[in-house]
Amino acid sequence: GRVVSCCRVLQAHLIINPAAGRGAARRAENAVARAFRSQGWAVEITRTERPGHGQDLAAEAASRGARHVVAVGGDGTVHEVANGLLNAGADAALGVVPIGSGNDFAKLVGVYRHDPERAVARIVTARPRRFDVGRVLDEWFVNSVGFGFGPAVVQSRNRMHHLTGFLSYLVPIVKTFFNFQPMLFDVAATGFHERGYMMMVEVCNGTTAGGSYRFAPDADPADGKMDVCLVRRLSLPRFLLAIPRVMKGTHVTMREVAIIKTATLTVRSPEQPLIVHVDGELREPGARECTVTIGRGKLNVLVAR
Repeated sequence: GRVVSCCRVLQAHLIINPAAGRGAARRAENAVARAFRSQGWAVEITRTERPGHGQDLAAEAASRGARHVVAVGGDGTVHEVANGLLNAGADAALGVVPIGSGNDFAKLVGVYRHDPERAVARIVTARPRRFDVGRVLDEWFVNSVGFGFGPAVVQSRNRMHHLTGFLSYLVPIVKTFFNFQPMLFDVAATGFHERGYMMMVEVCNGTTAGGSYRFAPDADPADGKMDVCLVRRLSLPRFLLAIPRVMKGTHVTMREVAIIKTATLTVRSPEQPLIVHVDGELREPGARECTVTIGRGKLNVLVAR
């Protein structure tokens, strides 16, 4: 008679953003697929062809019963894939092979700074864990949302395609500071309210944003709360002092900084429409008020042990 296999072969559904890491994800495709197969996994590959496509591909994979959906790319790719899974109400586990410039989400799942083979080796032995996700402007975010200086830096960086690595995070920040006017924000959370001219409001589910900056060193993506880092107006010398401190996460004691833990936050901008970055992607809703909420334990994530 026929031998019935006792166990289903595990399958990784890869969603590759060929443009990520300046084409590095496209070049790594074969290595990633080979690494999964050498671990005994079957592989299905789809590639994104336009902004937002990762969301459609993830929802499609989930509707066909995919159990392990792996984003191969940077934080923008992870953002799209997570949105696709969440909007489909899928319980597929999200894995990440980080090939981007910031790779903030990779830090939360234990694959940061791992080459593709090493990342895959960690994904196949990873344990699923429930992460919170934030909600803003009718979309989900896995890592952070920013108002003020953060989106302005993203705008600068998008214009500086020639910069790579660490410089692509440092140069736009310094350049942006000289052109940036602190904005009047009205920030409200449970038990907290402040109105004034501020540099930035960064709402974090993870510990870092913008690659090397530890805005919320104590953030836990599974505690049901967002860690909000509010930075008030500050002088150039204080700003230059703050940069290395934010990298180490020791900025939290500076007098210009407030850290709030909350499940909901409303940001108003009385003087101009808001520009927001959502996981590093720019959004211009044309609104002057925005509420950020959290969805507790909504996302199934593969976290390396």
